Amino acid sequence: MDRTTTATYPLTVAYDAKRAYLNYRGLGNYCRNLFAQLKQYAGDGRYVLCTPQDKGWYPWLNESPFERITPQGLWHVAPSLWRKFGIPSALRGKQVDIYHGLSQELPEGIERLGCKTVVTMHDAIFLRYPELYSPTYRYAFTRSNRSACRRADLIIAISEQTKRDYMDFFGVEEERIRVVYQGCNDLFWMAVKEEHLQAVRTKHNLPSSYVLSVGALEERKNHKRIIEAMSDAHIDLPLVLVGKGNRTFRQQLCDHAQRYGIELRIIDNACTEELPAIYRMASVFVYPSLFEGFGIPVLEAARCSTPVVASSGICFDEITADGALYADPLDAAAIGQAIHDTLYDSRQTQERVQKALKHTEKFHAQRIIEDMMHVYRSLV
Repeated sequence: MDRTTTATYPLTVAYDAKRAYLNYRGLGNYCRNLFAQLKQYAGDGRYVLCTPQDKGWYPWLNESPFERITPQGLWHVAPSLWRKFGIPSALRGKQVDIYHGLSQELPEGIERLGCKTVVTMHDAIFLRYPELYSPTYRYAFTRSNRSACRRADLIIAISEQTKRDYMDFFGVEEERIRVVYQGCNDLFWMAVKEEHLQAVRTKHNLPSSYVLSVGALEERKNHKRIIEAMSDAHIDLPLVLVGKGNRTFRQQLCDHAQRYGIELRIIDNACTEELPAIYRMASVFVYPSLFEGFGIPVLEAARCSTPVVASSGICFDEITADGALYADPLDAAAIGQAIHDTLYDSRQTQERVQKALKHTEKFHAQRIIEDMMHVYRSLV
């Protein structure tokens, strides 16, 4: 891929930025990371961020080189409809070169602007695991995904896994879909001072050694099987889960841990600045998710030189290659064995850690933005 500088080719790109302003989880992080990378490495462009609402959580999104657009007039009382139907008229006169839907959708009528259109596809979990979603959600999201795939000039997949899924499930032609990986916050590319490690340990009452998993507390993340795996392998360490979830599922996890004799600690108030320290102090990071489009926590753990155990058969080997141990996410014994081998074979573990760290260089922010701008430039 051409690695020429992006600064020579300033563009006006408009984005569906709802998730950046209103979502603190995966899609929100994807959008915010992209915008931060644009600001740092392609800041001479003009970036118009369309959001139905701004709660003021991320004020830097309203600074140069960004311009925020929100519903005006009657659209103000129907912001969700504005996002689906009103964005094209709001962008009229902005001389937009490219409109980029960042979360698997494009607004109706965007073609009338006369700009090129790009849509990012993150995953097809709603088709692979339909039982995790309501029939209404599956129908509506499948329809909007199919529409976006049909109308977009170019489709971006966040992994080779996602690229294959959209070719298989939606019949996307290979020449219309490109892989542009996502990265993680710049904090994960920086050293962490000892005093910060200790401050985070004290704040969250972290033990001296622990097994870690980071991500939303939900069935798909497979936390219950981590508990079973640790019990099966006689791993006598606390399990620390960092993430938010509803009260019912949290209680289920606590009951499951008690049943299997595993000490469980749930941290739901860790801020982004604390995450690198939490990763670095862990003995092993375990992520046996049933399915992901990418898996930012795996990248974050690898960047923190934390040994990784992850699901086999999906996209995680794109992130860490042979720098992690992989196990069938449905096999608690296999997960437990991988955790055991990681903890008690220090030489092999350190070799894998170094391989993973080296492999993650491909996810550096500058490279990702070069790839994204190359996609944009290919259209204009």
